[in-house]
Amino acid sequence: MHKDTTKHPCFNKEKAGSCGRVHLPVAPKCNIQCNYCNRKYDCVNESRPGVTSGVLKPYQAAEYMDKVLEKEPRITVAGIAGPGDPFANPAETIETMRLLNQKHPQLLFCLSSNGMGILPYLDDIAELGVSHVTITISAVDPAIGAKIYSWVKDGNVVYRGEQGAKILLDRQLAAIKGLKERGVVVKVNSIVIPGINDEHIVEVAKVAAELGADIQNMIPLKPTQDTPFSGITEPGRETVVPLRKEAGEYIEQMTHCKRCRADAVGLLNEDKSMALCGTLQACSKLKPLEVEMARPYVAVATREGMLVNQHLGEAGSFQIWGESDAGTFRMVEERQAPKSGCGPQRWADLANTLSDCRAVLCAAIGETPKMLLEEHGVKSYVVDGFIEDALRFVYEGGDINALKVRRSGIGSACSGGGGGCG
Repeated sequence: MHKDTTKHPCFNKEKAGSCGRVHLPVAPKCNIQCNYCNRKYDCVNESRPGVTSGVLKPYQAAEYMDKVLEKEPRITVAGIAGPGDPFANPAETIETMRLLNQKHPQLLFCLSSNGMGILPYLDDIAELGVSHVTITISAVDPAIGAKIYSWVKDGNVVYRGEQGAKILLDRQLAAIKGLKERGVVVKVNSIVIPGINDEHIVEVAKVAAELGADIQNMIPLKPTQDTPFSGITEPGRETVVPLRKEAGEYIEQMTHCKRCRADAVGLLNEDKSMALCGTLQACSKLKPLEVEMARPYVAVATREGMLVNQHLGEAGSFQIWGESDAGTFRMVEERQAPKSGCGPQRWADLANTLSDCRAVLCAAIGETPKMLLEEHGVKSYVVDGFIEDALRFVYEGGDINALKVRRSGIGSACSGGGGGCG
């Protein structure tokens, strides 16, 4: 489907009065800590990035999107801008985009990221039809970046100082290059921080322009309580306007930013976040498909039929177990798993295969299949022990923590064949 990419009000000022946007708050975690940011995201009284009145799961976000469009049909853009970073929550982000692409392909899709974790998902972004991406870059010199970022997290490793700033910068610059190679419109957000980067911000514009970014948005620092930069005065127009003029010689400048919340909705000048706050909170309480009598079985990933000892993604088949009339458990049949290598469709197919199962027992599971199965009413339990002990917890209740896998990472039985669980 051809999309009119000019209908993004943040990238095109002329559309700000006729085209609206909605931010879907599905990404609570963040992989960097900026010295100006306090992600007090469950707040209804502040209007700034990083706050929201609720956090949604992907299936809840899809339902919320339906309700938003009913009440505000001028919405042309659906985006994810937090309250953390989309790619510190990649499974939730990609699944939300997939659901939106299925239900509302006419919309423009937008993501706003710090760039730290985006590189592995560039192809997903393009395939899902994401047309606009914002990368926040406030320094292109690690010495200055070290003053802005308290830490950055790469996997399970935390980096600080210039080392962390250099890692982040390298990812950000590679992200711009990779996004432009895939035809994505790129905006660079730059926070103007007096005494820190105000004399450096034009250099950010030059570098962004050289990499092909389309527009820069200089955002004046908004001092936030309980942050290292809370004592810095917000720069006024007398500071920002000349910087925009100078940077405008290298890259187009955005001049109408509203510093939106992570749950912003409506036109830029007619924000309806507060009016739709109740709708968002109601959607955040929606449950996935409930377990019904039509789901009498439990699927088990097992190698020999006695223990739960197989990674979900490595299982070529699943044993299907149910209750017997005598109050014990019996294996009903064995079902083949869908073939690996089909991305999210693999897990949708598995959910259909297990449509009469209330749960699946396995030794390990990735975030994407866990989320997709849950949305289809199949709860996943990561356990380590005898099948019948685990079944007893599922059917009869009790504390399943005694059977939970105590190690981190993939299960010991996982052969790591490359098909993966993502």
